[in-house]
Amino acid sequence: MAQQTSSGTWFSMLQHHAREHSKSLLGLFVAIAVLFWLWGLATENPSEQQSRIVLLAMLGGCAGFISTTLGAVPVMFMKRLATRTEDVMLGAAAGMMLAASFFSLLQPGLEAGELLTGSAFLGGLLVIAGMTIGVLLMLGLDAFTPHEHFSTGPCGPGADRCAKVWLFVFAIALHNLPEGMAVGFGFSQGDISVGLPLATAISLQNLPEGLAVAMSLRAIDIKPMHALLITAATGLLEPLGALISICLVGGSEIAYPIGLGLAAGAMIFVVSHEVIPETHRNNHQTTATIGLMVGFALMTILDTAL
Repeated sequence: MAQQTSSGTWFSMLQHHAREHSKSLLGLFVAIAVLFWLWGLATENPSEQQSRIVLLAMLGGCAGFISTTLGAVPVMFMKRLATRTEDVMLGAAAGMMLAASFFSLLQPGLEAGELLTGSAFLGGLLVIAGMTIGVLLMLGLDAFTPHEHFSTGPCGPGADRCAKVWLFVFAIALHNLPEGMAVGFGFSQGDISVGLPLATAISLQNLPEGLAVAMSLRAIDIKPMHALLITAATGLLEPLGALISICLVGGSEIAYPIGLGLAAGAMIFVVSHEVIPETHRNNHQTTATIGLMVGFALMTILDTAL
């Protein structure tokens, strides 16, 4: 296909893609509208301990960035990673993300929702509403962000015109942004017991994920140092996502359970839509599933201990 980069051509391409994915586009608009509503509530109800909360959230987000970078460091000394090993590592990361979603996001969200509404049912509806928004947001971003799937290849508008390295970068961004937002929501009420296990889980799972990303970049002939720097740069979305979450919650009581549900929905979507299919693409389903269970068990213990 000829490479045409005029603004009219790109706009026509985007219009065509929007017509083909109209439901995803509608869901994205709904999710963005809710995010603006939450931001409005946050600005009307600023938190009394905002500076402390921002500091905690940024520390948690920066921990995710650092662990992503550290996980990618072995790319300087390794030429390749065995596919079975990579699938086990990604499976463990998926298990930790799932456990964090349940124990560090959904459970405190349900408790906060019940405390706010006086009803377990209504509190649950708030969390489910947040999960729905998180899924709609990720569906929309997945549909309209050009990126690379290992199993199905490039997707999104203009994917055939983007360099392969940028497709990987955008794919990792879709992973890291909701993780950073989850950390931010976890610390948004200044509760260490919610934010610390979540930040710990995200940081731990970023270690194998960072290595897998860096080795994938090496597989498309990216130099080791460049692979390390690109992987580290994608990790910067973690503190950015944490900061966004703080801006969306503030001191609003109703935004807290909705935000926790939103982060959980986004993370579970990423695990089901991206990570698990990647671990199964090389017929290593059994070992990848064992890795997932080990990661889930590890996060369960950490959540209890912390």
